[in-house]
Amino acid sequence: MRPLILVSPSTAPAGVEMGDPSISVSARYLGSVLAAGGLPLALPLTTDRTALADAVAQCHGVLMTGGDDIDPRLYWPDVPAALLETCDLAETGRDEMELALLAEVFAQRRPLLAICRGHQLVNLFLGGTLYVDLPTQAPGAVAHNQMDVRNEVAHRVTLPPDSGYAAIAGTTDLGVNSTHHQAIRRLASPLRAVALAEDGLIEATEFRPEERGRLPWFQSVQFHPERLAGPEHARLFRAFVEACQATRP
Repeated sequence: MRPLILVSPSTAPAGVEMGDPSISVSARYLGSVLAAGGLPLALPLTTDRTALADAVAQCHGVLMTGGDDIDPRLYWPDVPAALLETCDLAETGRDEMELALLAEVFAQRRPLLAICRGHQLVNLFLGGTLYVDLPTQAPGAVAHNQMDVRNEVAHRVTLPPDSGYAAIAGTTDLGVNSTHHQAIRRLASPLRAVALAEDGLIEATEFRPEERGRLPWFQSVQFHPERLAGPEHARLFRAFVEACQATRP
C-alpha cells in the first residue's frame, strides 16, 4: 500500500468554481509523489490545531510546497515598509497554518520534504531568518527569480560530498531552477547548508549530525525539483517516499 503524503497547499482569495477563497496545489508536486510511489493528499486550509494534529497522525509524511511570500513581520517586526512592499504575501492563515503544521510534524516525528517557501519556513520555525528581497538586500547575488525558465536549469549548486543530499542525488554538482526573491539569511542552528549557489546562497538544508534525531527523515530545497527532468531530481522524491514507507506507524 502506498504511503499517504500530506501536501500543504497554496491559497487564493478566489477559486475557479464559485470565486470563494480556495486552495491549489500544482499537479507537478502530486505527480512527483505518485511517480515516487506515494499517495498525495492536499491539506485543507485550517488553523485548527486539533484538525492539523489528526491530519499528521493519519499521514506517513509531509510535503511543504512553494507559493506566496512568508510575512517578514514574523521574524522582523520592524521590517522597513519599502521591503514589505516587495512581498506578495500569502492569504491570511497560510503562515499560521503551516507553522502549526510544522509543530505537529516535529511533535509526531513524520518525514518531511520542504520545497521553496517550505524550505524557508522550516528555517524560520527552527530560529533562522530570511532575506526579504534578494535584489535589495543582496544586490550582487545571482539572478534568483527567473520565472521564464522555471522548468529549466537556471544555475548550478554545489553539494558537500559527505552530505545526505549528495548521496541521494548521486552527484555533488546539481543544476537547479530559480524562482524566488526571498531566501535563507541566517541559518537556524540545527540545520546544515548542503547546497550552495555560486554567490553563497543556501539552496538546500538537512540536519546537522547531532540533530538528526529530530525527525526520521528531512530535506529542504530552495528550488523546485518537481519542475525539473532528470534522475537526480526524481531521486529526492523517491528517497522521501521510501522514508515515509519505512517509518510508517
